[in-house]
Amino acid sequence: MAGPFANDSEQIDRRTSRSICDAVGERLQQSLRPEPRLPTHLEQLLNELRQRDCDPH
Repeated sequence: MAGPFANDSEQIDRRTSRSICDAVGERLQQSLRPEPRLPTHLEQLLNELRQRDCDPH
């Protein structure tokens, strides 16, 4: 199996590599941000709706 540098005909310079790494890092930070929490009152209402949906009556 060939290593990551087996085909060195298209190498990128250090500056371009750094830019790519920075862009990927920014995207990951945006994707992995915790979701904002709902206000307590809305959370309680949603829980009540879930309970009513599960109630067989």
